[in-house]
Amino acid sequence: MGGVELLPKEYGYVVLALVFYCFLNFWMAFQVGKARKKYKVFYPVMYVAESENKDAKFFNCVQRGHQNSLEFMPIFFILLVLGGLQHPIISASFGLVYAVGRYFYFTGYATGVPRNRLKLGLKEYTLRRGETKPHTKLAGGYSRWMIPELVMYALNLIWCNGMNFIWGISI
Repeated sequence: MGGVELLPKEYGYVVLALVFYCFLNFWMAFQVGKARKKYKVFYPVMYVAESENKDAKFFNCVQRGHQNSLEFMPIFFILLVLGGLQHPIISASFGLVYAVGRYFYFTGYATGVPRNRLKLGLKEYTLRRGETKPHTKLAGGYSRWMIPELVMYALNLIWCNGMNFIWGISI
């Protein structure tokens, strides 16, 4: 147990953030499995063409939401583990925010409308087949659709600035 003494005592929070993300990933994989049954897409097919299945777009969105999370998982894990060596509470907090953001990203994408992945769980105005109601303009000229995108942009800036603070480098 020679290496354990080198870790900060709060490093357990970093491990909890990693475990939480792993459970989120298992849940997303389960959702893909349910979508495979629902839309009759069988293994080893990863994505289905619209000419083969009328609900291809809906399955592909569920699959893509999970696949995107898998693609970014190594980067997330490395940043979380290394950042946690110096600042475990800050890294674990960012890790939790990232995991919650990934949940909303996946659930938005899984609606079958790819741009919903940026909505952070706000009320959806897009119907199942892509019909939309008119946008509502808010103060400053922003439409209701843009607010979640601005929030995601702000979280991204916080994450990058946090990593800059932790390691003293620019990402």
